[in-house]
Amino acid sequence: MADEPIERTLAGVGERLRRLRVNRNLTLADVTAVTGISTSTLSRLESGTRRPALELLLPLAREYGVPLDDLVGAPPTGDPRIHIRPVRHAGRTILPLGRGANGVQAVKFVLPGRTATEVEQRREHHGWEWLYVLQGTLRLVLDDEEFLLTSGEAAEFDCRTPHWLASADGETVEFLGLFDAEGRRVHGVPPVTAAVAPISADDEDAEAASPER
Repeated sequence: MADEPIERTLAGVGERLRRLRVNRNLTLADVTAVTGISTSTLSRLESGTRRPALELLLPLAREYGVPLDDLVGAPPTGDPRIHIRPVRHAGRTILPLGRGANGVQAVKFVLPGRTATEVEQRREHHGWEWLYVLQGTLRLVLDDEEFLLTSGEAAEFDCRTPHWLASADGETVEFLGLFDAEGRRVHGVPPVTAAVAPISADDEDAEAASPER
């Protein structure tokens, strides 16, 4: 039958979904809280008793940080390489570098030099943030205090404190950051993907991808 290859492909989706969730130490309830898909539907998808539909697979692919192709086709295993999909917005670039099993995502930020028209947008949310400056001088504003971090310096802070990050001068600054799920959501960090895409100002994720704090 013409539909047999399609059915065989769909039959493997459930196991891949379950493996992705388990590898990230997530419960069905955890995934429901983020995607809005009920735990019963998730359970039936993983067991293969619910036919996977695009409106279900898209939010799951975003949550697990994989392209849709990895859910509907057997992905290669054993390859440790991360294929970075950069996103640029307002001159700032975000490069998702990897996501551990505990859901913490490593991200590289490249921020342009400071300008006279730059407007501070301090944010606050749950969780902790860790930063490491690779190049340039980073300006870190925490409530009413201001710190300048140079290459090789690191910082961590409670994200419930209103904070803002930017270049300290007219030069570009590059730094690494570690984010949990809440931090990714608040700061618009896109998930790690397994496909390379060019940086584009028209990227559909760009509007939500600014690391402005």
